[in-house]
Amino acid sequence: MKKKLLIVINNAKFFLSHRLSLAKAAKVANYDVHVATPVSPLIEKIKEEGFSYHAIQIDRCGFNPFKDIFALFSLWKLYRRLQPDIVHHVAIKPVLYGGIAARLAGVPAVVNALTGLGFIFIAQSRYIRILRSILQQGYKLVFQHKNTCVIFQNEDDRTQFLQTKLLDPNNSVLIPGSGVSMSAFYPMEEMPGVPRVILASRLLWDKGVGEFVEAAKILKQKKIDACFILVGGIDSENPAAINQKQLEHWESEGLIEWWGESTEMLAIMHRANIVCLPSYREGLPRVLVEAAASGRAIVTTDVPGCRDVVCDGENGLLVPVKNSEELASAIEILIQNPELRKEMGRRGRARVESKYELDKINFQTMMVYETLLKKIS
Repeated sequence: MKKKLLIVINNAKFFLSHRLSLAKAAKVANYDVHVATPVSPLIEKIKEEGFSYHAIQIDRCGFNPFKDIFALFSLWKLYRRLQPDIVHHVAIKPVLYGGIAARLAGVPAVVNALTGLGFIFIAQSRYIRILRSILQQGYKLVFQHKNTCVIFQNEDDRTQFLQTKLLDPNNSVLIPGSGVSMSAFYPMEEMPGVPRVILASRLLWDKGVGEFVEAAKILKQKKIDACFILVGGIDSENPAAINQKQLEHWESEGLIEWWGESTEMLAIMHRANIVCLPSYREGLPRVLVEAAASGRAIVTTDVPGCRDVVCDGENGLLVPVKNSEELASAIEILIQNPELRKEMGRRGRARVESKYELDKINFQTMMVYETLLKKIS
């Protein structure tokens, strides 16, 4: 008899980009796969893949007591109606509210995947510190489910949760990201012309976009010939979002080009000479894994998540967080050393193949499912 798997995620686009291959692998392994996301124009694509779809109402960002209580209640109703054997929550709100709902509904096995600790673990205002304390207590409640596993994408995040005694270490596992297909991302010779330095991400201040633009300004003043490009959309729901007026101002000053959002990431990687992500903190940044698989040298920050993908001096350069001068210096080194870029790109692809290859990552997650389900069989 097929085991019923429900994947709960607060963004249909993120499911298709990061978890679709896992859902397909589960289907091949004879799971009855269900997917729950907020309503989106992408729902039909999920259905076309052969998965049962369920609409949920859960915001990605912010805290609204009324909306959040309703989200928790709606998840509880879904779990009671669907009776899944195992639920896989992805991201902060699904983990928190879905985890509580799963305990109340008696879901027999629960996987909680933390894809990063988010804005609330980066900001340090008094209000955010209070919210963080409340969130930690919520996590502690969720992680006390009798048959659960928490998936972390990097060891720093896992250590932080263990040190604050939010979970039993036996109920956690490290799986580095969602994996990248080595056939979908492959190397190609750099394009001729002015070197392109590309930052591809959601356009948020805590992705280091401000430092990226400042580094572009520093190198422009030094007469270093390079083109700095932002690829990504405006995430208006996020409190750290950069608005369109600011982006247009930077463009008008000739500091950057803004190419907007793109789903053609392989083409973006092939147009880059250097991929840059000066983020303040990550889970395991897929864009850097894609860059490495595509044979591109990387400049990123020495922070959780980013330093997991990049080994300093091997497949890229690590710089201190929030330091535009050091960022500019590292970018300049790679701009002026095409052979070093090429060698770093070669090493980066080998690193991805050994640690982040898609089938290996999916297999690790499937083993988590099997371990939990054995306890209830």
